[in-house]
Amino acid sequence: MTTITIVDYGMGNLRSVEKALQCVSPQRTRIVTGGDAGLIDGADKVVFPGQGAAGDCMGAIHARGLAAPLARAAAEKPFLGICMGLQVLLERSDENGGTDCLGVFAGRVRHLNEHAGAAPGRKIPHIGWNRVRQTRRHPLWHGIADDEHFYFVHSYHVEPADDALVAGRTEYGAEFACAVASGLVFAVQFHPEKSAANGLRLLENFVRWDGAL
Repeated sequence: MTTITIVDYGMGNLRSVEKALQCVSPQRTRIVTGGDAGLIDGADKVVFPGQGAAGDCMGAIHARGLAAPLARAAAEKPFLGICMGLQVLLERSDENGGTDCLGVFAGRVRHLNEHAGAAPGRKIPHIGWNRVRQTRRHPLWHGIADDEHFYFVHSYHVEPADDALVAGRTEYGAEFACAVASGLVFAVQFHPEKSAANGLRLLENFVRWDGAL
């Protein structure tokens, strides 16, 4: 039996993620949700969702003693980050006056206005459906056509120091990285659990992914 842990640190759309994973998982898959380090260490795969502000997110992670278990999981097992679960994988976010993050990847998180630019008619936060351009092949893109739509809700975007980490980009005023991948980690700015058939396919690909590229 495969165990997938959805990390609960008090700031995630957990029920929607849980229901979506249950929908696409084979019978012999155990899906658990919790904020205990033992659940993360004991999982075969980890899903790291999140929403809200970076400062609050990192405060909750440290308060629960989850920074080290999350870093271990990202290095040792298939790991899916969603929304804030992507942003805090980088070193630092500009949000909340500057917030130190987990540092799994070198780079920073910036406000959309500072890079993508709020062109006329472009509102911040970026909310709604938008196309994702796949910039390189990955098992989690299997069966998903390029330039398909996914659902976004965010005001900040990631800027990895190594552009080779970027697995997908989206245009909103200008292009920004909306998916990164390295080793056992795949993380996205959009919400697959809210992205209809394409999102369910990505989650199904994660459930079936053994970490091989």
